[in-house]
Amino acid sequence: MLAKIQSGAVFGVDAYPIEIEVNTSHGDPQTVIVGLPSTAVKESKDRVFTALSNSGFRPHMGRVTINLAPADVKKEGPDFDLPIAIGLLAAQDEIPLESLFSFGLIGELALSGEVRRVKGVLPIALRLRDEGKQGFIVPYENAGEAAVVEGLSVYPVRNLREAVALLRAEIHPAPFQIDRTALFSALEKFEEDFAEVRGQEYAKRAVEIAVAGSHNIMVIGPPGTGKTMLARRIPSILPPLTLDEALETTKIHSIAGILPSQQALIATRPFRAPHHTISDAGLLGGGTHPSPGEVSLAHRGVLFLDELPEFHRNVLEVLRQPLEDGFVTIVRSVASATFPCQFMLVAAMNPCACGFFGDPQRECRCSPHQVQKYRNKISGPLLDRIDLHVEVPALSFQKLTSLGQGEPSAVIRDRVVAARKIQQARFTGLKKVHANAGMRSREVQKFCRLDAETQDLLRQAIAELHFSARAYDRILKVSRTIADLAGTDNIRPEHVTEAVQYRTLDRQLWV
Repeated sequence: MLAKIQSGAVFGVDAYPIEIEVNTSHGDPQTVIVGLPSTAVKESKDRVFTALSNSGFRPHMGRVTINLAPADVKKEGPDFDLPIAIGLLAAQDEIPLESLFSFGLIGELALSGEVRRVKGVLPIALRLRDEGKQGFIVPYENAGEAAVVEGLSVYPVRNLREAVALLRAEIHPAPFQIDRTALFSALEKFEEDFAEVRGQEYAKRAVEIAVAGSHNIMVIGPPGTGKTMLARRIPSILPPLTLDEALETTKIHSIAGILPSQQALIATRPFRAPHHTISDAGLLGGGTHPSPGEVSLAHRGVLFLDELPEFHRNVLEVLRQPLEDGFVTIVRSVASATFPCQFMLVAAMNPCACGFFGDPQRECRCSPHQVQKYRNKISGPLLDRIDLHVEVPALSFQKLTSLGQGEPSAVIRDRVVAARKIQQARFTGLKKVHANAGMRSREVQKFCRLDAETQDLLRQAIAELHFSARAYDRILKVSRTIADLAGTDNIRPEHVTEAVQYRTLDRQLWV
């Protein structure tokens, strides 16, 4: 007898349908899985038969053929254990075939029959809904992310017997539901606040500008001056995620298998801080079955690279293309996968190897050659793609203790959100541009027009400081953001002057 089960698999950030055909017949006991199964999929027959026995069902003792369609796409992972087990029971007439038509299934089986959590449930749920399925049976721990999808009834199960009882209509559970609005408000909490940062007003102003326009920023200063402290508080002033952005971000985390158990959505913008020993594959993504890297896990959020010169040179150089394009494509011999990676890069570094170059209180032990060698680890092309360069000086103990509490994150965030609303109105109808940092040449020419006085000021700065053409565009974009924070339609000389101040490190450190 033949039974057909609907499931799904993920490649890149999107899912595609998988039809599992299970046929039982007479003959010598043998189970064959076809359809380009990986080793994990081939091993599923042992898990499935043991789980069936331990759940009180009698596995078929003749020949079993299991086909995973489409047959020309390699199937990975243990996700098909539950649908294969259900297909075997349906082929033995223990589950009505008509009950399978409107359901999709996914889940890994333990030998006891317990249904375990799997990766990528959210994109599969979206695809099953688009395919016209009405219900989706998932592991209990995946219920939240699947229930985010509207128009699809989600039924979580803890073990194989629950799934069988549901399909036999022996039980009638209500679909799992979540309140997405309440979920956003419950999860959007920050433990760190800018009010805890004393002093460093210049750096905090630069960070506010960077967040308001989604600009990349690099913070430079001796150890202990608050570089990391500033960076880790950036999520508290980022604009709230929209529902579409949350779904897009959650899909990536679901595919990577790092979505917290029972968490339905990523409700706050991601903050990723990989160690400097990371490889280029870890940063961009990779593997035989491509999975997202840190740049994609930071999508719609922040990628923080602390101690930037300590990263391998090849790792830093592969960042250049994702920073420009907003996506990364991983090419393999059989296929290629594209992952989105629109993130705000926040980098921190010491001014030299020992960290105390330019510190008035502590002596630098580095020779001029060592200082230059350390700084040259950051290439000019990568530096051009960082919009703001900010020096964070060391504060004396007396000054530090005399300073009061800083401005709270909530106040800064209100200004950032107001600036972002101006940008959203400006870029209405432009699908690929969401903030000033994402403007292309045509948008820069249209939205960053300068009057004669401001144009002369910028021309003089470019000539004296020897900025590149890319740096020129970055200055215009940052000037546009400063004007948005000020609530003005036109870019004024003071906006350009402030933006130029955040590019002076091009000359001071790398020439």
